[in-house]
Order: sequence, then C-alpha cells, then structure tokens
Amino acid sequence: MRSRRSSQPEQVSLDWAPAGLVAGVDEAGRGPLAGPVFAAAVILDDLQPIAGLADSKALTAARRARLYDEIRAKALCCCIAQASTEEIDRINILQATMLAMQRAVQGLRLKPVLVQVDGNRLPTLPMAAEAIVKGDAKVQAISAASILAKVARDLFCEQMHASHPQYGFATHKGYGTAEHLAALKAHGASPWHRRSFGPVREVCAK
Repeated sequence: MRSRRSSQPEQVSLDWAPAGLVAGVDEAGRGPLAGPVFAAAVILDDLQPIAGLADSKALTAARRARLYDEIRAKALCCCIAQASTEEIDRINILQATMLAMQRAVQGLRLKPVLVQVDGNRLPTLPMAAEAIVKGDAKVQAISAASILAKVARDLFCEQMHASHPQYGFATHKGYGTAEHLAALKAHGASPWHRRSFGPVREVCAK
C-alpha cells in the first residue's frame, strides 16, 4: 500500500504518481548497541543504470563496496547522514532513525517530488513520501540507499575499532554478539555505546 506524508503524522493513500525526481531512502544500524544510526538518500540516473542493486544484506561486503563506489559515481545525487549516539539516547532509536533520514533527504543536491522509504514508517518530510515494506529488495533507489548506508556505517565501525579495539567493533559492527557482550562486561561502556539500550544500561548500572 502506498502512503503519503507531509508535515502531518497521518498517512493517506497515494493513488497518483507525481512527475519528477524520486529518491530512495534506507537506514543502517538501528539494532547495534554502539555507534550512530546511518541513513542514505539516492536519486538514480535512468541514463546510467547500475547492475546488481539489491538489499545490502543480501550482498557480500566486497560487492557492496564496489556498488558503493558505482552508486556515488553514477547517481544524479545522493547523501549519507547520521544521528549520533547521544541523539539516539536522548530521543530513542526510532526518532533518531527518522532524524537521520530527514537529514539525508535534506542533503540532496536535487529535490525529489517523491521519497520512497524502506519499511512501514516515514519521517516527516516537506514532499510526498511512501513507505514500502521490503523496499530495499523491490525498488532500485532504495536498494542503492541501503548499500550506501550500510557501507558508510561499516566504515565508521572501523574508526570505532581503531579508537577502542578492545570491543571488536570491526568484527561485529556493534551488534550484541557474545564477543561484544563479553567485552562490554570486561571493559564497561565506551563513548560509542548506546546507554539507553538494555545490555549497555545494565553494565552502566553496576
């Protein structure tokens, strides 16, 4: 089902296709215990098709890296944004994700008339928008956005690892693996950890 969103939180049925540029939006990093949440917005160029676009989770890291460079080279425009760990703890992960998506759309050099977002929730935007469940596997622009957001966040995890190698961020990317939970218990929370998340909150409370 298609839905439209303006400055109001309600969604209404979108039974027409506006003429103009369409942007795809997706996020990466809602579930991890550490690090920012990333979002990307992409407007693809119909004259420069990109083969192999798919949900970033279905691609190998090497394939994502190649597509990341190709998307940035061929898209009409794109923007990668984030919401910080501090923002996640202050306004919660859902609202921080919406904020990162808003920033990604606002950062586009060209302004779309329609924004297509992966999932079933929409950020508040000044143009028409529709939420598409499993959109990262159905809509090429959303697939491209999922790849940009995922690769950008993984690169950020490498930076987190460089400053705090004891947590193993380069391996688990901040997710709550057994390795990560053991490191969290042994070393306490780093500046990158989301203190509003249960496992981190429990460690900080001790």
